[in-house]
Amino acid sequence: MSYVLERSLFIPRPRDEVFAFFADAFNLERITPPFLRFHILTPAPIAMQAGTLIAYELRLYGVKFRWKTRIAAFEPPHFFVDEQLKGPYRRWVHRHSFAEAAGGTLMRDRVEYALGFGPLGAVAHALFVRRSVERIFEYRNATIGEILGR
Repeated sequence: MSYVLERSLFIPRPRDEVFAFFADAFNLERITPPFLRFHILTPAPIAMQAGTLIAYELRLYGVKFRWKTRIAAFEPPHFFVDEQLKGPYRRWVHRHSFAEAAGGTLMRDRVEYALGFGPLGAVAHALFVRRSVERIFEYRNATIGEILGR
């Protein structure tokens, strides 16, 4: 079974500046909740473009995971898409979109994800995975607001 998470955030900065912040892969460490102990393993600098591979390490529910993503699409300053090649989900595709808005930028996240383990995965999603993913994006948006201003 697949799930979708959508979030949006108004950022009072020009789109080019907001896109540049997200195109720096190392800013992902800054906006990820500390409880995940998220760390990028790919050495700097990371040239963001379609096809770029990025390796991470994180802890999810106390279990250490390696996560590898590929930038599937990269269209500055409009959007980029990263997709999990290896990690804790059966599928994870994250589209980051940036639109000009009066006084700043409207950033949208759309994540399509799936868990393995059939009915057990659906139960895990209902009991704690859905809330964890939502919590990560709530933290992320709050932190982005602090860094880039509201």
